[in-house]
Amino acid sequence: MTTTAQASSVAILLCTHNGARFLGPQLDSFTAQTHANWTLWASDDGSTDETLSLLQARRAAWGAEKVHILTGPGKGSSANFLSLVCRDGIEADYFSYADQDDIWHPDKLARAVAWLDTVPADKPALYFSRTILIDEAGRDLGVSRRHTRRPGFQNALVQNIGGGNTMVFNRAARNVLSAAGPAVEVVVHDWWTYMAVTGAGGVVYSDDAPSLQYRQHGANQIGSNLGLAARVFRAGQLLEGRFRAWTDTNINALRAIESRLTPQNRRVLEEFADARARPLMPRLIGVARSGIYRQTFIDNLGLYLAAALNRL
Repeated sequence: MTTTAQASSVAILLCTHNGARFLGPQLDSFTAQTHANWTLWASDDGSTDETLSLLQARRAAWGAEKVHILTGPGKGSSANFLSLVCRDGIEADYFSYADQDDIWHPDKLARAVAWLDTVPADKPALYFSRTILIDEAGRDLGVSRRHTRRPGFQNALVQNIGGGNTMVFNRAARNVLSAAGPAVEVVVHDWWTYMAVTGAGGVVYSDDAPSLQYRQHGANQIGSNLGLAARVFRAGQLLEGRFRAWTDTNINALRAIESRLTPQNRRVLEEFADARARPLMPRLIGVARSGIYRQTFIDNLGLYLAAALNRL
């Protein structure tokens, strides 16, 4: 590891639950970071395997100031991550979500910090990147999708393009998330982070270069978006009632930070919410007027089909 006296500090927010099988290599990848000014905040959600023993061993080796072990709320991974984001006493310049089963590239934090350091401290800022997909044995499965359209609130309302395991954000972004509190109901914490930061007028950098190895296995909460099967699955989600329920959840969560949204994004939210309650033609016109979009032509066709069927 290398360090710089004035390097920006990073709080690594790690959530664990029965992750002993893969946790060791992830912890090793933290110590391999070229940006060494980090502290680890691990919140465990009731593990019954050796997860806590592994964390306690690292705390003994790295020191109590470097590793903090907390008890999670026991309500799933997204609630666990938000409990860390909103927890008093976790202070840093930047905050990085971390999954228990990935392997970070040595320059992951350095690259995120280099960009975040260019953003004024009072401007919410969010970094995320592509990933290299690996299987349970660590074999390469390819690279996650590249998103070609700009990130923004009108995209975030109907699509999450940032993997939480790659996200690093500044204190101003953390303040936006904290304003809603740890108990806010969200679909997933990373989609919520993307929506909240862009809604508040924050800036987002989507890095084309992968920053970690993202392990695919049966216990993943959310897996890869690669391949035809994944596209069909996403299209099916748009046409199911489940996506409409997700949209309800997202809109309700955004109401909790409505005062933090920019005037333009408040208008977008109101136009989108109002359009969803209208008959067919006014609904389609309202959806178009709101400016919402997904990343590909096919995805946008599915978006408007879902709107036509009142599944949005």
